[in-house]
Amino acid sequence: MTTSDVHALSGAYALDALTDTERASFARHLDDCATCALEVAELREAAARLADQSWAVPPPGLRTRVLAEIANTRQEHPGSRPRARPPRSRLARHLLTAAAAVVVAAGAAAGTYAIQERRVDEQRAATVAARAESERVNAILSAPDATVRSGPVDGGGRITVVTSAMRDAAVVTLAADHAPAGDHAYQLWLTGAGRAMPAGVLPVGTATVTRVVSGTAAAQGIAVTIEPAGGSRTPTLPLVANVRI
Repeated sequence: MTTSDVHALSGAYALDALTDTERASFARHLDDCATCALEVAELREAAARLADQSWAVPPPGLRTRVLAEIANTRQEHPGSRPRARPPRSRLARHLLTAAAAVVVAAGAAAGTYAIQERRVDEQRAATVAARAESERVNAILSAPDATVRSGPVDGGGRITVVTSAMRDAAVVTLAADHAPAGDHAYQLWLTGAGRAMPAGVLPVGTATVTRVVSGTAAAQGIAVTIEPAGGSRTPTLPLVANVRI
């Protein structure tokens, strides 16, 4: 399957019209293609809107109530005199019951649509953020003054830092052999002038990551420590990695 063929599957994927093999292949493609991810989100939103306009599913229990009314209603024989209209109070109760069923059904449909709308918005925001991060990474890596430094990680692994003074930022790639144990995580620091500034904490259980760190022009190095989940204000020694920039 060519690259153009994969991009052409976004519509079928959004409508669940792919085979299991195609669906799995396209799902892997979405991890690396922000354009297709955004297109799938927009197509699913459009499909949800179209479905909402044609919603016609009877409310749950309607069939049971109708059959119960038929069983309890006396049928007239041919030629018999018409029965008197039911009292207004009974008719009003039936009308209120029907109206309540419609309101409940409409509320359920609106709630489902609102949840789906929120998920689409969240996916779109995540796609836009990922695209912006990718553009920042490319800008730093392609900067004319970009420099590359690397060093080992205690316990196994390596950290690589690409720094650009023009961009006042660095791309940090941490590839440790193991994630910190328990509820601890790796945290990045900007070091220099006898102090360290927090530069981002990784999620618990993460051993490999690529991050953009801003404000590197005034720093002398980038260090890594192991901290409690959520990070710390000051580094916990010893440093597990330290690269001068």
